[in-house]
Amino acid sequence: MPVGWIGLGIMGAPLAGHVLRAGHPLFIYSRTREKAAPLVARGATWCESPAAVARRCDVLLTMVTDTPDVETVLFGVDGAIEGLRSGAVVVDLSTISPDAARVMAARLAEQGVTLLDAPVTGGDVGARNATLTIMVGGPGEAFERVRPVLERLGKRIVHVGPSGAGQALKACNQVLCALNMVGVCEALMLARRAGIDPGLLVDTLQHGAGGSWALANLGVKINAGDLQPAFMIELIQKDLRIVQDTAARLGLPLPGAALAQQLFRAVEAQPGGGKLGTQAMIRAYEAWVAPGPAER
Repeated sequence: MPVGWIGLGIMGAPLAGHVLRAGHPLFIYSRTREKAAPLVARGATWCESPAAVARRCDVLLTMVTDTPDVETVLFGVDGAIEGLRSGAVVVDLSTISPDAARVMAARLAEQGVTLLDAPVTGGDVGARNATLTIMVGGPGEAFERVRPVLERLGKRIVHVGPSGAGQALKACNQVLCALNMVGVCEALMLARRAGIDPGLLVDTLQHGAGGSWALANLGVKINAGDLQPAFMIELIQKDLRIVQDTAARLGLPLPGAALAQQLFRAVEAQPGGGKLGTQAMIRAYEAWVAPGPAER
């Protein structure tokens, strides 16, 4: 099955590589052509525009940053819609607004094209190891058609409902990610002040009722002073804006998510803070509190 791929960022590039490794002819486009060079060297075909990619395939996967980026890829100048044939399936792996996903799905349906919103979770590690969870919204028939491709990208591939449902579930996931980070930071700050080795905290508590992916993976990075991104603060802030916009439309207060937004914003206010990984939330706590005796 010839496959098109648009978007070769931290997660997109390794995921596209899994598709190529599976033997699919792969046609690719990225705003930065240099990012495509390793895949081209392995046999992928570079195309000059989203439309050019779409003309070469019946299954097109996109993974870009935000709702406007998806709209540009699909409907902008030389957008994919100019090359997509009736019967094609677009699988958008980006994290965008559920409402926008539904609008774009309806617009593509007018051309006989199906859009599946299929955001992922599992981070850059999950992308490299093809262990992502993929949450898919849209028609079930189209989902079954592209499932063999998605199974090359993740371990848990779930059809969660109609158009927009995948993005709605991803919004729920981002609430959990943000609030888990709050818990990790507060636990580590308490351990430091109490004279407990923060490394011992991670090693011990990740296996208990308070354990989480964030504690096991990002707690280790915090303790090592590694704030480099697997997922940047500016990106989770984009996701949390989607969360709050969705919650507002539904009349739902989410005070925990709002707290996480403010903590991330405090780090964003520091030079280069938005480009750091989400574990850099610890900087907001550290800025509030002078080191205690056990920490000196």
